[in-house]
Amino acid sequence: MTSRTSRGRRPGSPDTRAAILAAARGLFAERGFSGTSIRAIGAAAGVDPALVHHYFGAKDDLFVAALALPVDPRTALLPVLEGGPDGAGERLLRAFLAVWEDETNRLPLLGIVRGAFDPQGQRLVRDGVLQMVLGPVGAGLGIDRPADRMPLVASQLIGLVMTRYVVRMEPVASMPAERIVATYAPTIQRYLTGELPA
Repeated sequence: MTSRTSRGRRPGSPDTRAAILAAARGLFAERGFSGTSIRAIGAAAGVDPALVHHYFGAKDDLFVAALALPVDPRTALLPVLEGGPDGAGERLLRAFLAVWEDETNRLPLLGIVRGAFDPQGQRLVRDGVLQMVLGPVGAGLGIDRPADRMPLVASQLIGLVMTRYVVRMEPVASMPAERIVATYAPTIQRYLTGELPA
């Protein structure tokens, strides 16, 4: 009887991957993005840290996987950086709406937003917005005081999500996308490049 050599990932790898994701979600929620290491995730999952890298690559990639986002924000927001700070508010809002107005994206995103009301999910969502979405935009645009500016931008975008998609408050819920852009983009641009109080 000859033994057959199997190719590809070893049996049980979906369980290993799931264990890593579960450990990552728990640690990111408890300690935040900055306070969580690949080594700690590997220890919590009972695997070597090299295996975490094997399945997910860098910590950023694992964080996106842990959030279970339907769209990788690092890719979706690349157009925002083109053209520099001028007009970035409008580009950011258009990229944001392109994701949220697509119903196949919106349904899983709403699940993530609703998870923010759970104390365990708050840190995960907060770090997701600031570390993975808006932080890189601020850095890529080279704006001054990004630690002050990007939470202000987040306040507008999160407020828009709540009024338009979660509680469906009128007239915001039924506004055409172009009117949303015309209404919100100047405020977002001011937060990005306008004068801020000292």
